[in-house]
Amino acid sequence: MALDPELIAIAQALPPTDLRDPVALRASATELLSRLPRSPTTGVLIEDIRLEADNELPALRLRAYSPESASAQSPAVLWLHSGGFVAGSIEAEDSLCIDMARAVGARVFSVDYRLAPEHPFPAALNDAERALRWLRDTAARLGINPRRIAVAGQSAGGALAASLVLRTVHQGEPDIVFQLLITPVLDDRLETHSMRTFIDTPLWNRPAAELSWRYYLGAERGDVSPYAAPARAHRLAGLPPTYIGTSDQDPVRDEGILYALRLAEAGVSVELHHFPGTFHGSNVLAPDAAVSKRQQAELHAALRRALTRVP
Repeated sequence: MALDPELIAIAQALPPTDLRDPVALRASATELLSRLPRSPTTGVLIEDIRLEADNELPALRLRAYSPESASAQSPAVLWLHSGGFVAGSIEAEDSLCIDMARAVGARVFSVDYRLAPEHPFPAALNDAERALRWLRDTAARLGINPRRIAVAGQSAGGALAASLVLRTVHQGEPDIVFQLLITPVLDDRLETHSMRTFIDTPLWNRPAAELSWRYYLGAERGDVSPYAAPARAHRLAGLPPTYIGTSDQDPVRDEGILYALRLAEAGVSVELHHFPGTFHGSNVLAPDAAVSKRQQAELHAALRRALTRVP
């Protein structure tokens, strides 16, 4: 398999992803992403929101991206950023969220969840769940329709999105209308063909995946919850309609494809898009490549369809 010609130069220029020092990784990831062009904010209002500490949960920061044309009953997207559970930030995915809010016509809320290894599972998931509950509880004040909330994320954010949807539905609260999972990290067992094959691919590879799961699972390693690794879930019936996007030369490619197949077998409406010639995160690192533009256009279209389907 060959990389898309527009992606070769950036793939070759990427430094190896080394998770042995999470603090250093965060700094290098921030520096790398700072070199990317930021989307213009024209037509999108941006606001930082702070949820104060509550019982055992620490303070939580969100960033809201609202189209200036949004109505009083706007749909909303809860976005969970990438970063292998150990890195990433709201700021790093500003452009993704700005473009999403503008293209979809929805208010987007990005969650600054806690990172491993300092905060292993279920800290990040608890933060995501708190953000979702806050969206529902304050929907009227925020100007959103609580029946038109989608959950979305990329990479580790895709894992958290899938986990949040699973736990929410299993708790008897099936009011998430859609989940959008981009190159999601779903399976800690690391047994798929793509995970065994792609040991040195750009940005993400098997050694990085091994450390990422070790940091995230912490003491859970012996008995892994499906709310940590959604591929372990047995009950998939009743989940909301789903869009899954996978990349060609990506260790997590097959777990995304297999999850889509299992959702379909469980009766869930699922749309799977596989993008040849791409690598993990290439849509973020090479946003001007034709294949990246196609990826973004398709996920925006999937969100628009899902969020206008429910009154």
